[in-house]
Amino acid sequence: MTDHSAPTTTSTRARVSARVAAIAESATLAVDAKAKALKAAGRPVIGFGAGEPDFPTPDYIVEAAVRAAQDPVNHRYSPAAGLPVLREAIAAKTLRDSGYEVRPADVLVTNGGKQAVFQAFAAILDPGDEVLLPAPYWTTYPEAIRLTGAEPVEVFAGVDQGYLVTVEQLEAARTPRTKALLFNSPSNPTGAVYSPEQTEEIGRWALEHGIWVITDEIYEHLTYDDAVFTPIVRVVPELADTTIVLNGVAKTYAMTGWRVGWMIGPTDVIKAATNLQSHLSSNVANVSQRAAVAALTGDLSAVDTMRTAFDRRRRTMVGMLEQIDGVRCPAPQGAFYAYPSVEGVLGRTIRGVTPRTSAELASLILDEVEVAVVPGEAFGPSGYLRLSYALGDDDLAEGVGRIQSLLAEAVPGA
Repeated sequence: MTDHSAPTTTSTRARVSARVAAIAESATLAVDAKAKALKAAGRPVIGFGAGEPDFPTPDYIVEAAVRAAQDPVNHRYSPAAGLPVLREAIAAKTLRDSGYEVRPADVLVTNGGKQAVFQAFAAILDPGDEVLLPAPYWTTYPEAIRLTGAEPVEVFAGVDQGYLVTVEQLEAARTPRTKALLFNSPSNPTGAVYSPEQTEEIGRWALEHGIWVITDEIYEHLTYDDAVFTPIVRVVPELADTTIVLNGVAKTYAMTGWRVGWMIGPTDVIKAATNLQSHLSSNVANVSQRAAVAALTGDLSAVDTMRTAFDRRRRTMVGMLEQIDGVRCPAPQGAFYAYPSVEGVLGRTIRGVTPRTSAELASLILDEVEVAVVPGEAFGPSGYLRLSYALGDDDLAEGVGRIQSLLAEAVPGA
């Protein structure tokens, strides 16, 4: 006879699944949230954490969204893979900007670039697979990989390499379980850009060994000096059958809040990812999709204006950081981040505190001079900081100036 009065074991079980509990918090969003909370409390905090342009979305895109919101056709469900007109626009934009043809049927519109990242890994990885992950890396990549049951394998390139990994390093990390390579150029968090020759060499290596390439190209239009964005599928066309391209409108058109990204890949992979998305989130908001159509079919003059401002801020930030004793900061060639090495500062005493890690240094900078930066631990090894220069010129100069003044007080630690 069953004893219904016996206690259940529910209370002894973990309330949150092990898989979800193991996900690390997004360090970049956490830093940005803390900076905004302090600002809201009246503190004069300057935040270098968020990776988003400080410009408004261009007017012609907003106007297209307003018209779309007034059209009842956009008040209903639409295809999970995206509006046909947007998939066609993405295919045309790929030919225009990347120089190769894709079919609209091989495009999946996602809720921002981040969903594209998750779905790309989910579509091709199984438990036990390994993904080569050049470090420093964007904080979401390893978490997305682990959620599939696969394992990220970090391949680190430090400041002396300009944060660019080599084929020799990738080959040394390759094992029979290597399924894919994550390739991000221009890079978040470092701003590093692989040359056409480096990109082709890495692509040929991946092709030779049957390794999938997941290439995140969301910063394609933000390059400086003589750096150029090189689509890996353009220089190694044979990779098209084993490459997933990730992109979106967020960084190029100052549309981070609109949440429109996409995946381009082989037909079978896009079909599988579309099936996943049909259960996960269905279609991206139609008004945002219509706005994205306007962005992709318009000219790039607004982008040129933003890039000019970013370039000016980049030069200011790097010049100021390089003046700090113990800091080394290669000039970023893309995106809108500087990634200085602060290894020469660690172990020195500053206002009675001796930071030994970049996380401790970032905490000290926030506490003492109210400047928010993201520590290198969020992107790989300790010893670095990430600062976004996608903020106003005056705030940028003031914020880096505060860091300069604080670190100038550093004395050799015990």
